[in-house]
Amino acid sequence: MTVQLHLLLPFLVGSVLVTVIPGADMALITRQVLVGGPGLAQKTIFGNLTGVLVHGIALAAGLSALLVASATAYTAVKLAGAAYLVYLGVQALLASRRPHAEAPPAALAAPRRAYLQGLISTVLNPKPALFFLTFVPQFVDRDGAVLPQTLTLAGIHVAVGLIWLSIYARLVDRARGVLAAPRVKAWLERTTGVVLIALGLRVAVERR
Repeated sequence: MTVQLHLLLPFLVGSVLVTVIPGADMALITRQVLVGGPGLAQKTIFGNLTGVLVHGIALAAGLSALLVASATAYTAVKLAGAAYLVYLGVQALLASRRPHAEAPPAALAAPRRAYLQGLISTVLNPKPALFFLTFVPQFVDRDGAVLPQTLTLAGIHVAVGLIWLSIYARLVDRARGVLAAPRVKAWLERTTGVVLIALGLRVAVERR
């Protein structure tokens, strides 16, 4: 059984609202556009959305419930995700100190690295698990097949994320002429780094 049609619109609205709220994903994508353009950012977006799909599949398999129910597991994932965000923030701060004419290291612009950054930052973020566990079940018919319904809703959420984050990357790229000016770029790198570190610290200290 597929998701009931009358439930799709409210789910879609909720999914859009959750997606457009600025967070670590948008901060990371901003940095990727500056490092390697929208193409590199798109690889990170694919990584982000793969991570979202992992959380959706985990919910269908019951793993999200285990993560939320176990304080130890939740804390371990939360701290690992927080540490990774802080690491990305420090990397951005270090990048802002490079001479303006110096190109970023090739490793930073590697598509595989960009994809993994998006994937890891999302998989290690317990918030998507909480979103799927608390929001998605409201739109699942318990009398029907749960797995296909859950995967359908996860697919819709991934599609919303793909559309919004791709548009966001293009908007940042359009402003790249201004953002790529040496002083502005350095300032934006520092700001992005501070935001990522702040988000990491917030994740680390935030209670469920």
